[in-house]
Amino acid sequence: MKWILVLIVVGLVLGGVLYWLLSQPGPRQLDIANNLIPGDGNARLLVSDQIYDEDQGLGLDIWAPRSGASQRLPVVVFIYGGGWHAGSKDHYAFAGRALAHRGFLTVLADYRLFPDARFPGFVEDSARAVSWVHDNIARFGGDPETIFLSGQSAGAYNVMMLALDRQWLGRLGKQTDIIKGVAALAGPYDFYPFDSNSTKNSFGDYHKPDMTQPVNFVRPDAPPLWLSTGTADTQVRPRNSRILHDRMLEAGGDAEYVEYPDMGHLEIMMAVAKPFRYKGPVLDDMVAFFDSRAAQLQAAAQAD
Repeated sequence: MKWILVLIVVGLVLGGVLYWLLSQPGPRQLDIANNLIPGDGNARLLVSDQIYDEDQGLGLDIWAPRSGASQRLPVVVFIYGGGWHAGSKDHYAFAGRALAHRGFLTVLADYRLFPDARFPGFVEDSARAVSWVHDNIARFGGDPETIFLSGQSAGAYNVMMLALDRQWLGRLGKQTDIIKGVAALAGPYDFYPFDSNSTKNSFGDYHKPDMTQPVNFVRPDAPPLWLSTGTADTQVRPRNSRILHDRMLEAGGDAEYVEYPDMGHLEIMMAVAKPFRYKGPVLDDMVAFFDSRAAQLQAAAQAD
């Protein structure tokens, strides 16, 4: 009888844990699973909930390598996805940990979501986060002259707008040349007319819909782009990245395009987390892009 009671208690506890886990948002579940797998040990949460926008109460986290650095580190500002209506930097710690382990000071920033914000509110928030990083990251060991942007899905849209449309950083007294490269995962860049609930909610009321589309801002002097997508993505179809890549090249810009076979919309982000890196070399390819651009910047600085 005693063992039956023990088994019942253990079953209830495990059931409660499983219920709690499944009640968490998908990215949070992914972060929990990521923390259970060994690896990425050269990473630590350096700063938590640093406010970058007092008026909106928006914050950011900074992840850093554990090992000491003899010089300022390259910086990656990562903006999460979620259809502009869901998400939190706290759920994407696995991305901060992964990039910090690879040697980057990594910033995860929150931004306002629908219904609290519609276009251009979430782009303005992301611009303020990048502006704050440019002004302050040196205090934390980052190099303000080597700032990269990255994002997935809606977050990829946000960072792409900052890189291509000069006005958002320009309103804050910044130029887009503070961005040294953008690694974007499964982003929507050419999605007008708005035909989904998330795009109708977040963009449908804007009076100039053409001004919401990143493909309309391609230019030869834009920051270098690394555009990635999964061939099985039916939520944000690969044509978005492919069209932006082609138009950038036609304009004389710098862009790379990578397709991951049989990978869906969520899987491209899952592949950054330790349990699912077998799905494809997304993290390795992102880091290779950042490393190559950082090396070019370093070589140019030494030549000067």
